[in-house]
Formats: sequence, C-alpha cells, structure tokens
Amino acid sequence: MEITIKEYRFDPEETLRLYESVGWTAYTAEPEKLQRAFENSLSVLGAFDGEKLLGIIRAVGDGETIVFIQDLLVFPEYQRKGVGRALMSAVLEKYRGVRQIELATDDVPETVGFYKALGFREMSELGCAGFMKMST
Repeated sequence: MEITIKEYRFDPEETLRLYESVGWTAYTAEPEKLQRAFENSLSVLGAFDGEKLLGIIRAVGDGETIVFIQDLLVFPEYQRKGVGRALMSAVLEKYRGVRQIELATDDVPETVGFYKALGFREMSELGCAGFMKMST
C-alpha cells in the first residue's frame, strides 16, 4: 500500500460511507450539513492508495493562530497501518507555524496514546482546561 495525501472534496457516497464505517452516524444523518461543513473547513485532506480513499482529516480555524482538528477518520480495514499518522503529519506540516493546534477525541488509551505519540499533550498538562457545549 502506497499512501498519498492530497486535497479532498466532499463526495456524498464515499464520504458518508467513511463516516458510517466508523460509527459517526450523527454526521451522516444530515448529509447536507456535513457537505456544508466540508465546504467551510480550512482544509480537508484525503489519504489514498491509488484512487482508493483510505481516510480523511478535516481542519477548521483561522490557519494563523489556531487550527482545530475536527475529524480524523480512517476506514476500519486501514486503521493501524500508518494512514492516520500520515494524515496528521500532513496537517501538522501544513500548519507548522500556527501557535495552537487542538483536537477533542475519545478518552480511550489507544486513541490518547496515538495523539501523544504525535506530540500532543492533554490541555491539563499545559495549565489549560478544555470545555465543550453540545447542542441537543
């Protein structure tokens, strides 16, 4: 498998299949909203093996002082094969001069370990607190 990272445009069938494959059905319930989210994102990159989509990463923010990694998704059959790391590395390189790159993720050991291995630290380690308000 040869991983190539390039800009990704929302493809309804392909994108919804990816989100559904990882159980993110809250996004797939409103595909028009997800498409607008992609269109309004700072950057969306896809990981490909030839023409086959392996995963995507979506960043939001101003691109100068803050970038928030909104989504990092990899098809289950390609997880733990370097795809997520390649996507994250591409975003970190693209925004290397940005002061803050943040994300929120599931609090499970393998996911936390993945981000820590890429140099991310928990906000509490930096003297910060993170907050989130979810709409119902």
